[in-house]
Amino acid sequence: MTNLLLKIQNQLQEQRPFAVYSKPGSSVVTGIFQADSQTHYLTDFTRKGFVFAPFEGDEYLFIPAEDSDVISVTVEANGFAPAEPAPVGIDADAKTKFEALVANCVNAINTGKFGKLVASRSEMAQLTVTDITKVYQNLLYAYPNAFKYCFFHPEAGLWMGATPEQLLKAQNHTIHTVALAGTQLYKEGEEAVWENKEKEEQQFVTDFILNELKPYTSQITTTQPYTFRAGNLVHIKTDISAELKDASHLKEVLQTLHPTPAVCGLPKKEAKQFILQTEGYNREYYSGFLGEINHDFATGKQAQTDLFVNLRCMKVNGNVAQLFIGCGITKDSNPEKEFFETVNKSMTMRRVL
Repeated sequence: MTNLLLKIQNQLQEQRPFAVYSKPGSSVVTGIFQADSQTHYLTDFTRKGFVFAPFEGDEYLFIPAEDSDVISVTVEANGFAPAEPAPVGIDADAKTKFEALVANCVNAINTGKFGKLVASRSEMAQLTVTDITKVYQNLLYAYPNAFKYCFFHPEAGLWMGATPEQLLKAQNHTIHTVALAGTQLYKEGEEAVWENKEKEEQQFVTDFILNELKPYTSQITTTQPYTFRAGNLVHIKTDISAELKDASHLKEVLQTLHPTPAVCGLPKKEAKQFILQTEGYNREYYSGFLGEINHDFATGKQAQTDLFVNLRCMKVNGNVAQLFIGCGITKDSNPEKEFFETVNKSMTMRRVL
């Protein structure tokens, strides 16, 4: 692990792209370190490497395997138990603006134009740890069931996150994805009870994915919705599997799924445009996607793609982290309740700073 952490520091000093990550439930941490500072974009979906894609646009940053050093190490949990952060001081202006955004979304849904919208915002937090590799280690040990990453590129800056949502997993002709929606704080020993608003939101996401996959896949199967824990939060989740009609359809499937209703809304094209016009800030790579293309670098498996939605993330600039948080809005959403949901979600990153 020491060599990998030193490699992170060296890449940052040299301003060279890298991605370090660990998959959900895995004790393996993999780093892919580009040998130079050249900018690559993913245009050929048969190449091997690591992709980092924004919410809007088709310029997907890419770290090609053939131009990089790859290191994989196994780490053991070190007993790190993140302290609960101090209560967040509520910014009255930010609260007012976000609640107005949510009310705007609810009004738009009630006109019949949308079935669902996703509202998001960002907030700033101070890093209490100066060594960024320590922050990443905190992420590793705090969120074993998430995709934990640290990514740097001169074009994007330094990003870190622990996302619970898989966008797509593909090997040969078989693909797996998930429908994830609804959010509650995890309470020890208590079973989550989901309201109709949350169940409806999750069904929107499931139906969209199934419909979008039909032209490219066959033998689609789904699980029943179930409660899934991610750190201090729980969600409703449905697992979806299908067989690609042609392995070359990977690009089309990926571009069809992204952005999912879980980060955008329905109908997708119109919801995305509404978000871009009304949120009032640039999401950048928040709610984009990231991960391995055509290779599992820890095991050496060929033609395996493993991509995740970039949620529960932050962009780090010096000793300040910009946190990105959002929530799904339906006709029954309460603006103040949705604001405090984003406050709860912000704790995922605040706990490791």
